[in-house]
Amino acid sequence: MSATILEGLPGWARTLLEEERVARLGLLDGSGGPRVLPVTYAIHEDAVWTAIDNKPKRPGGEPARVRWLQERPQAALTVDRYDEDWSQLRWVQLLGAVTILPGPPAAGPAEALRERYPQYREDPPPGPLLKLVPERALHWRAT
Repeated sequence: MSATILEGLPGWARTLLEEERVARLGLLDGSGGPRVLPVTYAIHEDAVWTAIDNKPKRPGGEPARVRWLQERPQAALTVDRYDEDWSQLRWVQLLGAVTILPGPPAAGPAEALRERYPQYREDPPPGPLLKLVPERALHWRAT
């Protein structure tokens, strides 16, 4: 984790990032409009990693999120917890530039993703990998 951003989070926020299974990746599409996509993710070293996996996608070419991030690499990754008891509500948002690493996932980030998601052990993501190095972190909780 980045000592300047991720390690500076309060304990409850770090726990939220470690425990939640899905995040939302906010970015701008090809027309400059906002898009929010659910993604799997893992924290490895100073970054948050997500992979293009084998779940069904629209046919032809690279996934839209890759094209959009090539044009505008800034993104926000939001991890939240909803609860009917609103005193338990909380979220963490990491903002920064996304780097696209083509090809099969690199060893460290791929292992971090396989550790979090058993599905990736049997069906490893072919890539590319998306690496978000947080430049800013926002967080909130009800209590």
